[in-house]
Amino acid sequence: MLKENKLKVIVSSLIILLPSVFGLIIWDKLPNNMAIHWGADGNADGFGAKAFAVFGLPLILLALHLICLIVTALDKKQREQNKKALGIIFWIIPFISFFVNSLIYFISLDGKFDMIRLMPFIFGVMFIFIGNYMPKVKQNHTLGIKISWTLNNEENWNKTHRFSGKIWVITGVVIILSVFLPVKLLISISILCLIVSILAPTVYSYGIFKNHKKQGIVYNNIPKTKGEKVAVRITAIIIPIILILVAILMFTGNINVIFKSDSFKIEASYFEDLEIEYDDIDSVEYRENFEAGYRSYGFSSARLSLGTFQNDEFDLYTRYSYTGVKKVIVLKSDDKVLVLSGKNEAKTKEIYNKFLEKVE
Repeated sequence: MLKENKLKVIVSSLIILLPSVFGLIIWDKLPNNMAIHWGADGNADGFGAKAFAVFGLPLILLALHLICLIVTALDKKQREQNKKALGIIFWIIPFISFFVNSLIYFISLDGKFDMIRLMPFIFGVMFIFIGNYMPKVKQNHTLGIKISWTLNNEENWNKTHRFSGKIWVITGVVIILSVFLPVKLLISISILCLIVSILAPTVYSYGIFKNHKKQGIVYNNIPKTKGEKVAVRITAIIIPIILILVAILMFTGNINVIFKSDSFKIEASYFEDLEIEYDDIDSVEYRENFEAGYRSYGFSSARLSLGTFQNDEFDLYTRYSYTGVKKVIVLKSDDKVLVLSGKNEAKTKEIYNKFLEKVE
C-alpha cells in the first residue's frame, strides 16, 4: 500500500509539518508559553514552551500518522480496499495538524475563539465526513466497525457500515446544530451523540447476527489468541467504567458557601476548600459578563470551573464558579482576588447580598 502511494505519504507528511514553517515565520510574535489544551469549560488549562508548540506537536502528529499508515499497510485486506475510504487514513491527521496548530497560533496572537462551541462544531463536521465514507469501507481489520459479527460475515459488515454511515451523518448534524444551545445542553447532546454513534452500530450488527442465526447462516469463526481474548475482556470492563467516571466528573459537583460569624468557607467538589475572614475582605463587587481568561491550575467540567485563573484585569486570581454562569462576585483581599458564583443568577445575587451584610 505504501509503495503504491509514495506521493501521498510524502505530501501528507509535509502538510503535517507545514505549521512548523509558519511558526518559524512568526516566531518573534509568539509568546514563550503557548496554550495547547483547553478544558471542558472552554478555558485554556494546558501550556507548553514555544519550541514544543511549534515543533513538538507537529512531530508527534507525524509519528502518529506514520504509525497509522504502517499498521494499515500490514493489513492484507487493505489491498482490495476502496481508494476513497483508504484516503481517510492519509488525510485525517494532516487536517488535524493544520487545524489545531493554526488555532494555537491564532489564540497565541490574542485571537478570540469560543472553544467550548468550536470543538463540537469541528467534531460534527468530522462525523459527517467519516459517515459519508463508511458505506464504502470494505471488510478489513483496521478501518470501520471492527467487532466479531462484522469481521466474521461480509454481509453483516456491509449492512452495519451502511447503517453506521447514516447514524454518523445524523449525529454530526445534530452536534453542529446544538452549538447554538446553552453550554450544558450542548455538552450533554454531544456526549449522547458520541454514545449513540458507538452503541447503535453494535446493536444493529448484533441484530443482523441473531437474524442470520435463525436462518442457519454460519459465521466464519476467526480464532483469537489468548492475548486478544484477554484484551477484549479488559476493554469490555474498562470502557464502561471510564464512560461512567467521565459522566460523573462532567455533570456532578457543587460549590457551597458557608457563612460563619467571623469568616466564610467555600466547599467545592473535586477541589480544595477555602476559608477567609470577613475582616480580610477589602471589597465586594457584583459583575456581569466577567472575562474569565484561562485556567493555569485546577478543575473544569461542564458544571464547574475551579482553580487558579489568569486574565488581563487581575493577572492571577482564584475562581469557584459554575460553568456558564456569567454573573459573578468579585472579592478582593490584600493583593488577592476571589471570583465565585452560585448555580444561577438568583443564587449568585443571594450570596452577594449575604456578603454585603457580613462585610458591613
